[in-house]
Amino acid sequence: MRRLRKFFIAALLLLVAAAAAGWWWLERPLPLRGERVEVSIEPGTTPREVVRLWREAGVDAPPELLYQWFRWSGQARKIRAGSYEIGPGTTPRDLLHKMVRGDEVLENLRLIDGWTFRQVRQALVDAPNMKQTIQGLTDEQVAKLLGLPGGVVEGHVFPDTYAYSRGVSDMTVLRRAVAAMSRRVAEAWPTRAEGLPLPDAEAALVLASIVEKETGTAGDRGRVAAVFINRLKLGMPLQSDPTVIYGLGTKFDGNLRRTDLTTDTPWNTYTRAGLPPTPIAMPGLASLQAVLRPDPSKALYFVARGDGSSVFSDNLDDHNRAVNQFQKGQRK
Repeated sequence: MRRLRKFFIAALLLLVAAAAAGWWWLERPLPLRGERVEVSIEPGTTPREVVRLWREAGVDAPPELLYQWFRWSGQARKIRAGSYEIGPGTTPRDLLHKMVRGDEVLENLRLIDGWTFRQVRQALVDAPNMKQTIQGLTDEQVAKLLGLPGGVVEGHVFPDTYAYSRGVSDMTVLRRAVAAMSRRVAEAWPTRAEGLPLPDAEAALVLASIVEKETGTAGDRGRVAAVFINRLKLGMPLQSDPTVIYGLGTKFDGNLRRTDLTTDTPWNTYTRAGLPPTPIAMPGLASLQAVLRPDPSKALYFVARGDGSSVFSDNLDDHNRAVNQFQKGQRK
């Protein structure tokens, strides 16, 4: 019995020592081969593979010890896919908790109100640590992948700042932005004023894109929208310079000439009545709301003052006087 008692005491001391050593190890900073160590974990990665990724990236901890910690913690299966980064001072406990919380390293992509899809594509190319999948695809092919009808992406991407994990694909971010625009339009369309000359939500999106490009000052947005709504009601051409520029595409050199206004394209609202066939840019929520609930106004014309604001006129004589005052000689 005395020997048995000694054996149990020795075993207990060993267990206590092992527990103390384990606790000590869990609270010690992991040895790293660099200042920062980054790992991207794909969905479905096993805990043992996660350990291998960290080892290959620069964590010099015993792999079996790290794996057993993940396993015996009871949280190994809770590790989330994503992009993670650790630095000096990170303990094994910190590392596991970071992955269980999904405390990822995120990048940000900012899409600006009024950008065209050409500019969006360039922003996706320039985005750091983003997987490129749509390079070489036409806009129509991208639209098909996004499930957009008519092969049109233009105007269907919502301008906002999107956080994304490192290694995520451009198509993943695009799907989020398209879904965001779809939600905004679906929420805004039922709030529209009565009697608008807009047959459906798509028409509102087209007009909102024009208002977005035409508005220099936020306070003018509702009146700019009212001008175009009033013109549509009367059957007057919209005569919007940004639609002409959009129709010229890469031929536009930054200088809009009078000859451009008579160069017919599907988007030239000087040569064609009504709305153009597609949006000409990404409208923000404010432009969409302005189109659906424009300011009360009888104005049919506006001209830029040169400071971002506009002068609005109800008749052509007043408009011509405003043009002579603020823009005479600017267009050749």
